[in-house]
Amino acid sequence: MADEITRKKEYLKQYGEAVRQMARSELIINELRMNKMHPGLVLDGSPSGSARSDLSAYAVKLEEETETYLKARYHRIRLCTEIRDRIEAMTDEDEKDILTYRYIKLMRWEGKNGICKKMGISERGAYRLHGQALQHFKI
Repeated sequence: MADEITRKKEYLKQYGEAVRQMARSELIINELRMNKMHPGLVLDGSPSGSARSDLSAYAVKLEEETETYLKARYHRIRLCTEIRDRIEAMTDEDEKDILTYRYIKLMRWEGKNGICKKMGISERGAYRLHGQALQHFKI
C-alpha cells in the first residue's frame, strides 16, 4: 500500500513540475518570438547580417525550436488537466480540497496561508485527511 501511495504522490507532484516547466517554456517561446521579429539584435552567434539565405536558415531554426517548445507545453497542459479532472472526480469535498491545495496550489501545511489554516484543521488532521485522500485518489 505504501508503494501505491508513493506512486500517487509522485503522479500528483507532476502538476507543480509541469506548471514550472510551462512557465520556463513560455519565457523561451517569447524570447524566440522576439528574436524572430528582431534577428539583428540577437547576440548569440547566429547569423544576423543582411545575407538573405543566412536569415532564412535562422528563421527556420527559430521556427523549429518554437514548435518543439509548443508541443512540450501542450503535453504539460494535458497532464495538468488530467490531474485536476481526477481530483474533481473524487466524491469527498474535503479530500478534493486538500489534494488541490497541496498539489495544484502548491501550498504548505502550516503558516498563515497554509492548508491547515485554510481548512481550519490541525496539522495532524491535515495529514490524516491527506492520507485518506491519497487512498481514495484514482490514477
